[in-house]
Amino acid sequence: MTADPTDGPPARRGRPGYDAATVLARSVELFNAQGYDATSMSDLAAHLGLTKSAIYHHVDGKESLLRAALDDALDALEAALLEAATADDLTAEERLRAVVRRSVRVLVDHQPTVTLLLRVRGNSAVEQAALARRRDIDHRLTALVAAAVADGALRDDLEPDLVSRLLFGTVNSLVEWYRPGGPVTGEVLADTLTSLVFDGLARR
Repeated sequence: MTADPTDGPPARRGRPGYDAATVLARSVELFNAQGYDATSMSDLAAHLGLTKSAIYHHVDGKESLLRAALDDALDALEAALLEAATADDLTAEERLRAVVRRSVRVLVDHQPTVTLLLRVRGNSAVEQAALARRRDIDHRLTALVAAAVADGALRDDLEPDLVSRLLFGTVNSLVEWYRPGGPVTGEVLADTLTSLVFDGLARR
């Protein structure tokens, strides 16, 4: 018996049109919702509406998705730090302000992957590598704070390491409540946080 040409092509399994970027974005969504360690490839397949083999067409496995997500957040944070820290026409305080503003923008623009980054605990080689990159960022931020103190722009009665941890801990806490698309834009958020923080840190 021959097939009826009006029957059309056989139905495809899963949802057509997913590319690697979409698979990553939807996977990060699930990692943040129920935890990376608690998420299986079967969970990802169900969340994406794909077969596991279709996911493997895009990625090598769950760990490669985690690596790509953490790299997205860390690459953006490192770029923000490098851009501000190497600006020759800025004072040390202006560099620090610029890093704070750019860090807020990174959080707004990369909120899902930054959220995932802030939740890793070093349970795998991928997570340990990400934490090492975070520590390097922290050290460079502390150096920026120390430079601004040395220039006389910031209070010298506070430890630069503590200031850096509190300052960027405040930035990181935004992932818990900020929602893009709401009444507060990323620009307003960056302006407000920068003003509040540096008014308190200004040397008098």
